[in-house]
Parts: sequence; structure tokens; C-alpha cells
Amino acid sequence: MRFVDEAIIQVDAGAGGNGCVSFRREKFIPYGGPDGGDGGKGGSIYMVADPDANTLVDYRYTRKFRAERGQGGMGANCSGKGGADVVLKVPVGTTIVDEDTGEVLGDLVESGQRLLVAQGGRGGLGNIHFKSSTNRSPRKSTPGHEGDSRRLKLELKVLADVGLLGLPNAGKSTFIRAVSAAKPKVADYPFTTLVPNLGVVDIERHRSFVMADIPGLIEGASEGAGLGIRFLKHLARTRYLLHLVDVAPIDGSDPVENVQIIAGELKKFSPTLATLPRWLVLNKMDQVLPEERDELAAGIVERLGWSGPVFQTSGLTGEGAMQVCYRLMEAIEEQRRVEQEDPEAARLEQEKRQQLEQESRLRIEELRIQQRAAWQARKDAGLNDEDDDDGDWDDEDGPEIIYQR
Repeated sequence: MRFVDEAIIQVDAGAGGNGCVSFRREKFIPYGGPDGGDGGKGGSIYMVADPDANTLVDYRYTRKFRAERGQGGMGANCSGKGGADVVLKVPVGTTIVDEDTGEVLGDLVESGQRLLVAQGGRGGLGNIHFKSSTNRSPRKSTPGHEGDSRRLKLELKVLADVGLLGLPNAGKSTFIRAVSAAKPKVADYPFTTLVPNLGVVDIERHRSFVMADIPGLIEGASEGAGLGIRFLKHLARTRYLLHLVDVAPIDGSDPVENVQIIAGELKKFSPTLATLPRWLVLNKMDQVLPEERDELAAGIVERLGWSGPVFQTSGLTGEGAMQVCYRLMEAIEEQRRVEQEDPEAARLEQEKRQQLEQESRLRIEELRIQQRAAWQARKDAGLNDEDDDDGDWDDEDGPEIIYQR
């Protein structure tokens, strides 16, 4: 199934039914009076977090959703039938934003969480409501109210405690395969991973956390190069970042410079994202002679001026991988405990998350505007994007999902 993490849809709630003008007509009962019923309410539209969904692909091609209109009122004081509600299922971790105002309507981060996104209109009043001592035969009713109409932007960010990041072929997919049941594709060429992969790391009974394998980043990722701009935002919900670096790159590049490139891209994309706890994982140590490993690791740490946790691992052999996970589990549990016991710490953490979300959204929108302008310039010049074969470009509106090949 194709992974889609953004979609724009139109939702129209149902209008309420019209009120009825009617009078009681029954044998041997003259002047029966008004008996027009009220119109039924219009159907509303809800978003529900579905744990079985993992992509927004259903909203990539079907973009308009309309709820039923309420039935009109009838005589004999019968109210109209209400319109049926529409329930749209989205993956857990989806944020719903009003495209026109930029207002965040809700963040569905729990399974089964339900959010009203378009309220159905109220039904009109029948003439029974307008009778009085001076007007015993009212011929007045009210029409039903229109339902809410909104243009919504759906943004999916994976929910994970730990995010893996690094250059392509740093060994992220191999690492997550070694510590969880996730089976992402592994190959000896860059950008093997094209979508985020989630894996549950089981430490022991009732102790586990979720790890996310993010597609490899390259220099310029924060500007839209490679796949970075699409997936950097998925790190926004993580608690810890594992920065994997290949200590013996096949291209002969410098591991220290590779670490600095990724750190720079994080800061450019979101200053708050760059402040998340980041642990350094010196990966592919199986390619280094045992007697040279400590010296190599010490040299990298010294040149980086690194003061955080450092680990030596091999995703291929599994060496050192679970030790990293044990330390992560302890850190995650300690952070959760602090937030539960200290309301101020929980508040500050929540504010940081909100700031990170805002920075991520603004950065993506900024790049989107730039790419739309470039697309429009090419269109005005009569140039076609012949290499774009993945459907992310719209002939009328331009690019919807940002990335460069």
C-alpha cells in the first residue's frame, strides 16, 4: 500500500430539514389548529483514529465528503428524520487542520479517539411553535440551518518513542530489524527505505517502546533535497533520537562530517527538534578490527566534542544493539515518571511538543510555497515535469507533497 502522510479534503455537513406548515384535519374536530413538525437535524462529520489504518491514501483520491440532509417536518406533529452522520477513519497520529484559517482542530493520538469536524445544521421549526392567543392559525415555519463546510488538511506523523536518523545506508533498517519484529527492506544502495517503518522493541513483559525507522537524510534535506522534508516531521512526536553513523563508509566519507551534516539539517528544519535528546550510535563496528574499535570511537567523539551517550553497535550481528534498547527503556520510563509526578515538567514538555509541531508545519508550508512558485514558473514557460511519475503533482494546483529526487 502506498504511504501517504498528507491530504486535503472537503467536508460538508448536512443541512437541517425545513419546518412544516400543517393544520390538524380530523372529522368532528373543527379548528384543529397547527400541527406542523420540525425538520430533522443534518448529519455531522467525525474523524476517528483507527489503529488498523497506517496511511492517508484513502483521502488522496476521494476528497469530498458530504453528510445527509435532514428530512423535512410533516403534519400530525411529526418531526423529520435526522441525516446520517459520516465517520471518517484516519491513522492514529493524524492532526486535523482547518486549511483556510490554519486552526488545529484536533490531534488524534489515541486509538478510538473521535473528533467532530463539521456540525450538522439544526432543523427548522414547524408552525406549531408559532401559535399564540392572537395567532391561532400561524402559516409560518423556518427553513433548516446549513451545516458546517470546511476544507481540512490531514497531517500524519508516526507515533514513536524513539526515532532513528542518519545518512542513507547508515544501517538504520538493519538496526531496527535486529531489535524488533519489523522487517523493512535492506539493500546495499541508498534510499532503500522510502517510508517510515515502526517496530515494537520488547525489553521484557510489559516493558516495551516503539521505534521509528525514518528514510535516510542527506545534505539539504531541510530544503527539500532527497526525501528529508517529507519525513523529518515524523520525528516531531519522538522522545529520543538515535543518530546512527557508519564508522567505515564505503564511499570514504568522514563519519564526523556525516554526523555534523545531519545535526545541521535538524536545526535548519526545526530548532526545537534539534534540542531533543540525541544519542550517538557508532554502527557497523563489525567492519573494524576489535583492537581498533575503542580508538576509532574515541577519535570520533573527541572531534565532535560529543557529551551525550555513545554506543558501539553492529546491526548486522546484533552486537551492542540490545544494550542501547535497555538504556532507552530506562530513560523513557524515567521521563514518564517525572512527567506524572511533576505537573510543571509535564506542562513544559507539552509546550515543547506544541512548539515543535508549529515549527514543523511552518517550515513545510514555507517550502511548499517555494515549490509551487517554481512549478508555476515552469508551467508558464511551457515546461513539463516529465520525470514526475508518482502522482504528487496536480495539473491545476501544483505539488502537494514536497520532495525532490
